[in-house]
Amino acid sequence: MRFLGYLAWRALLAVLALILLYQLWIFAHIVWWIKFNPSTSAFMADRLAVLQDKNPDAELKHKWVPYNRISNNLKRALIAAEDAKFVDHEGFDWEGIQKAYEKNLKKGKIVAGGSTISQQLAKNLFLSTKRTPWRKVEEAMITLMLETVMDKRRIFEIYLNVIEWGNGVFGAEAAARHYYRTNAAYLSTGQAAKLAAMVPNPRYYDRHREARGLMRKTGIILARMNSAEIP
Repeated sequence: MRFLGYLAWRALLAVLALILLYQLWIFAHIVWWIKFNPSTSAFMADRLAVLQDKNPDAELKHKWVPYNRISNNLKRALIAAEDAKFVDHEGFDWEGIQKAYEKNLKKGKIVAGGSTISQQLAKNLFLSTKRTPWRKVEEAMITLMLETVMDKRRIFEIYLNVIEWGNGVFGAEAAARHYYRTNAAYLSTGQAAKLAAMVPNPRYYDRHREARGLMRKTGIILARMNSAEIP
């Protein structure tokens, strides 16, 4: 019996050591990305695998552009749409989380999320698309790492370059070219607002670009953009 307890203790220590090593691996990547740009993300890899399952020659549309070559219109639109308190919070918008919880409870299903831009970036960079309790814990831990070692401008720059904007379309530059045949630097207020409105369901809106809900949300974002504070 004592021997079995010893084995269980050793197994627990081994699991904890693996978890710690994984966190250190993530933290090392985040520190590296302070100065160097990530070439891909976990979510991009997942989407590429899905596309290549249907077509082995499929490739993602993605081109990294620096922060100063992305329109301020798009930056303001995304802040207005996704995380109005981005420059002020430390990774989590507790008021937004509470409102989302109350809204979901009232509807009886998940209709709203309270994720900040930092949380979305943590998920996109490292985590799979499977929803598990552990995944939310890991997302929170990665968010804390991002907010600890990166400034808001760098977090937002990476976010702008890796988020999904359509079927196989990732990042602001690819989105600008895909939808408007222009560069991310030249997006107008209307174009930027529509792109921001697409973020919660980009593959659907890629196929339904004039959907009523998309048009309504675009108008709401346009009205909020002037008050959006960008890093």
